[in-house]
Amino acid sequence: MAFFKSMNIDKSSDKKENKKSGEVEKVKILIIGSGPAGYTAGIYASRANLSPVLYQGMEAGGQLTTTTEVENFPGYPEGVTGPVMMEDLKAQAERFGTDIRFGEVTSVDFSKKPYTLTIDEEKDIEADAVIIATGATARYLGLESEERLKGGGVSACATCDGFFFREKIVAVVGGGDSAIEEAAYLASLASKVYMIVRKDHFRASKVMQARALENPKIEVLFKHNTKEVLGENNVTGVLLTKNMGEANEEDVTIKVDGFFLGIGHTPNSGIFKPYIETDETGYINTIGKSSKTNLDGIFACGDVQDNTYRQAITAAGSGCMAALDAEKYLKQ
Repeated sequence: MAFFKSMNIDKSSDKKENKKSGEVEKVKILIIGSGPAGYTAGIYASRANLSPVLYQGMEAGGQLTTTTEVENFPGYPEGVTGPVMMEDLKAQAERFGTDIRFGEVTSVDFSKKPYTLTIDEEKDIEADAVIIATGATARYLGLESEERLKGGGVSACATCDGFFFREKIVAVVGGGDSAIEEAAYLASLASKVYMIVRKDHFRASKVMQARALENPKIEVLFKHNTKEVLGENNVTGVLLTKNMGEANEEDVTIKVDGFFLGIGHTPNSGIFKPYIETDETGYINTIGKSSKTNLDGIFACGDVQDNTYRQAITAAGSGCMAALDAEKYLKQ
């Protein structure tokens, strides 16, 4: 769930004056991020009378705001759109007293307690505890048609949206383990799965390669690049460029109903890296089964620390854990 700058951020002169005058707001707990993890952390922290402040960031509600239908989140038997579900979670957090604000955390100083966070490069806040729920951003190819058809057949989550393509034809872009995992999952639902691989070989492990090559529903298109996703309101096909060797190329069109990205995610952890330990790809390391990081009083939840499941329900669960861990920490 991305946490960068909101289009609705208040850039008032009052904020600038606060920064200039050196005024610093002090809070018990500050939550960064507004997806299922952040909002759930707000619900639990509010009910524990911790008076949490939550900054939504640029994409209030996170990645789910780009999802049309969510059918696998408990409590919505008829399904729900991503934006509606995020509004429900927000309303629940506000009901118990979470102070939800527009704004971006632009820098942090975790070198000493209380921890200092700067909002929109203008306002400083000191927090006794911090919950990082900034999520991860799915990587896309950067095509205009891809952006336009998000929610119309373009997806970066097979387990989220695969159900809508039962007995249909889909394509998956990527050649690593995650792409093959997506393709294998989709093959259990769809009638056919194309794998679009830019190189003439997979980057995935041998075991995963075998899983793709031995599946009768998966057809691998090596040495193909995606040129355009086709369709007006819904995906109808993909225009590919096939590398024929010796600088020869030809355009190929395949008919598909869905187009899935399997080229990974980028965790939104950049500004924390000087202080918080991450793995080699940027996911925040948490200790054991907790939400604790290498710094006392700093907790991480949701997709910014989860490179395995990346589901709304697991993000919400880890948001609960972070709030409980923070409550225990503040009581010590």
